[in-house]
Amino acid sequence: MTDAIASATTNTAATSNINAGQASLNESYTTFLTLLTTQLKNQDPTSPMDTNAFTQQLVAMTGVQQQLLTNELLQGISNNSSNSGVAGSVGLIGKTATATSSNATLASGAANWTYNLAGDASAATLTITDSTGKAVYSTAASGLTAGDHALSWNGKNFSGVQLPDGGTYTLSIAAADASGNSVASTSSVTGTVGSVTQTNGTTMVKIGVNSVPLSSITSVTNP
Repeated sequence: MTDAIASATTNTAATSNINAGQASLNESYTTFLTLLTTQLKNQDPTSPMDTNAFTQQLVAMTGVQQQLLTNELLQGISNNSSNSGVAGSVGLIGKTATATSSNATLASGAANWTYNLAGDASAATLTITDSTGKAVYSTAASGLTAGDHALSWNGKNFSGVQLPDGGTYTLSIAAADASGNSVASTSSVTGTVGSVTQTNGTTMVKIGVNSVPLSSITSVTNP
């Protein structure tokens, strides 16, 4: 399953490289044609330009363009192969997985995260917002040492009202050390993988009640 996650990340990087290469080639091609047109307009009629040089350049550029198109086609085939039927990821089902995610779904009156502090903090505030970005709950973090800490929210807002199940909520962390310097942090969700689906070309994995992209999974263990 690690191979499947790595493959998804590699495919994204390869696609970005192809797009960047195509953009660079288009810019160079436009510049070349502009210069060529200017040279032809201003050439000496009694000593016309040798066409062999720019013909060779055109052939070279065309060859590069064809290679980029070929790479793009192969990348598309690779993406389809890795995503079709999500065959490469079904082995995750039933295993315990952890994925980098600040989002969690409220279910049975609870939403759970793990937050990680890159260093020791003297204070940290955990804030939970709803899908509109409105803060619904905030608390001082109890775990302030470097490493992982669990957060379980009971789904009640600032007024103590129980929010309905099914909503997606986002955790944000603001942590600082004794000198007032910001401490880097990340959050993740952990649970048993129940299903693997494909949504708009992206392989999505359902961890507990949370759906995350395959590429966000950082670890997989047997239950």
